[in-house]
Amino acid sequence: MSDLPLARRDQIAGRLSAGQAVIAAALANEFGVSEDAIRRDLRALAAEGRCRRVYGGALPIAGGMTPMAARIGQDRERKLALARTAVRSIARGEFLFLDSGSTNLALAEVLPDDFDLTIATNAVDIAAAVLHRQDLHLIVIGGSVHAAVGGCVDADALMQVQRLNIDRCFVGACAVSAQGGISALDPTDAAFKRTLLSLSRVSVAMVTNEKLETRAPHRIAAAKTISQTIVEHDAPAARLALLRRAGATIVTASPPA
Repeated sequence: MSDLPLARRDQIAGRLSAGQAVIAAALANEFGVSEDAIRRDLRALAAEGRCRRVYGGALPIAGGMTPMAARIGQDRERKLALARTAVRSIARGEFLFLDSGSTNLALAEVLPDDFDLTIATNAVDIAAAVLHRQDLHLIVIGGSVHAAVGGCVDADALMQVQRLNIDRCFVGACAVSAQGGISALDPTDAAFKRTLLSLSRVSVAMVTNEKLETRAPHRIAAAKTISQTIVEHDAPAARLALLRRAGATIVTASPPA
């Protein structure tokens, strides 16, 4: 095996991408280096969003749980197209909740001006984006930040959100399907989202194509319970037909600018 750090790191990254967990001690023995060297490799890979550090090694990251920081720049124009469609239904003076998610971050960028909107969010990046707008009232739901989710979904955050009466929530979803409804990869995140939906008069999910008719382990709600599911302009017709048969209300976004 090569003892070049970058070559070694690439081999470790390849195993993680293939869904394999890695153990630092075993890797150190295999590559003939110290465990400290392997730990440096794993720290670097975790910083790139390619693994999740655990005691003694690292675990692969499921596709939908790539850290929020790594998702922000992905498919930006498509997410903005979803967001521009979503804002059309927002009424003046509404109290909105923007759940964690890169598509909801895109929504924060295109909220209408001078609509006397109050925005609550549990997401760090969304709060920062809203803070730059002088015409928006901001409420931040705090707690311990979950790096992959990109926001706070712990017990403190859950307690804070239960005090709100929300007009319209934009809920993040890791997967959406006719049979599985909308679902999440993290159980704590899913519990937070279920509570959020129960407190909201209207619920909206903006869904990019790769999430349609996929499943995640933690169910949030049935597809028919979401007030609007906004999909991309080129969403596969067969997948949309399944969702409509399950009772989902589908809104199709305009093509990206």
